Amino acid sequence: MSPILRRLLSLILSLAVASAVIFAVVDLVPGDPASFMLGTGAQPDTVAALREQMGLDLPWPVRYARWLGGVLTGDLGTSLAYKTPVAGIILARVQVSLPLALMALGLAVAVAFPVGMLAARKRGGPADAAVMGATQLGIALPNFWFAMLLVLVFAVKLRWLPAGGFPGWSHPGAALKSLILPAIALALPQAAILARVLRSALIETLGQDYIRSARAKGLSRGQALRRHALRNALIPVLTILGMQFSFLMAGAIIIENVFYLPGLGRLIFQAITQRDLVVVQSAVLVLVAAVILVTFLVDLAYAAVDPRLRRR
Repeated sequence: MSPILRRLLSLILSLAVASAVIFAVVDLVPGDPASFMLGTGAQPDTVAALREQMGLDLPWPVRYARWLGGVLTGDLGTSLAYKTPVAGIILARVQVSLPLALMALGLAVAVAFPVGMLAARKRGGPADAAVMGATQLGIALPNFWFAMLLVLVFAVKLRWLPAGGFPGWSHPGAALKSLILPAIALALPQAAILARVLRSALIETLGQDYIRSARAKGLSRGQALRRHALRNALIPVLTILGMQFSFLMAGAIIIENVFYLPGLGRLIFQAITQRDLVVVQSAVLVLVAAVILVTFLVDLAYAAVDPRLRRR
């Protein structure tokens, strides 16, 4: 069996296990959705009728099989709070969360790579100390505090960018402008982490024998770093990139609330408060599927960076 096929089978198995765990955990959450929807003054027979209508009176395996069958056919059910198909709600929210995550990750990479390479090249010098201090500050600063600072400067004082909201992709320019500040707020700590990981990986790689051989052949430290060390230092960097993208897709709830963005994180938060378990299950499954898919793509990227891994 080829390595790619093994990874695909592992991906499918991981999704199957994740779906069962998500359904079980959400199902065990205290509280009854039917009672929540009808209110505390509802009669028991009315609650029982609604539970039967929603299928909540069925055994757990039957409800799971129905939900999983719907997921496989693209039918994620109907939201209890919004009374609309869950698939449409999630698709609309992904159109905000995915571009935001990609913008934030792109900004983080654009900042982290030159900064990390500079710190590795100037190891022990003033530039290295400055980079390490700046990255430590970037990790320590809460991103929601940084987000409010960005709003104060660029939205309130300078009026260059909107303070919040999302106009939709029918106005692409305005939509991109509304994502700039939240993307910067999300990118700051990720760029700091990535720069430190890249610096450490490059320093370790620069100590290898083949780098010393390249230097002996006349390459400068910077040339050896760019031509030889960088590619071989990408394995831990790719791992961090995969983890960061997963976090940016699922962990941007605070930033989405600060900027009032209708993203996936905010949808899950609202669905939990409204006891909309259908939305919670489906949205969390979409996020888990995205994480597993990104992990699979990172594995493929490992093989592209290091040919020795293609046979494993």
